[in-house]
Amino acid sequence: MLVRSRLAVVAGILLLPLTAAGAYAAGQGSRDDAPPTAVREVLAQVDDPAGAKGRTLALSRVTIPPRTALALHRHPGNQIAYIQRGTLTYTVRSGVVSVYRGPADGSARLVRKVRPGQTGVVRRGEWVVERPGDVHFGANRGSGRVVILLATLFRKGAPASIEVPEG
Repeated sequence: MLVRSRLAVVAGILLLPLTAAGAYAAGQGSRDDAPPTAVREVLAQVDDPAGAKGRTLALSRVTIPPRTALALHRHPGNQIAYIQRGTLTYTVRSGVVSVYRGPADGSARLVRKVRPGQTGVVRRGEWVVERPGDVHFGANRGSGRVVILLATLFRKGAPASIEVPEG
């Protein structure tokens, strides 16, 4: 009986590293299988800016990995999205979103409008104005990342985006 107990302990000690290695490999495999997601970083913000009491004015950067789509969503306030890098495939479900190119100091020109049910592209150097009723989503269909700079004016404490159920 004592010999059998010692054999069980020795076997357990010898198998422990293999079990740990298998568990680590299994954990790594599931992490690699997770779909890539976009990352939003708030670069600067201020609450209650002059002329906009009860609002938050923010500057953010969103990075969308290759072959990644955002969920269908809307924003709780106004947002301007400038494509700094890559090409965004942009679909509108409700509202009309205007796409501009050039500096906004009066020489910007309207490039296109994306209407409900339409998909268009927004290229590097172009920007869109999204209003609260605009339900939309963006996708990176390319092989490089898409980087978007966002200027937002939302109600203080409101989320950056509100997911809208498909259908």
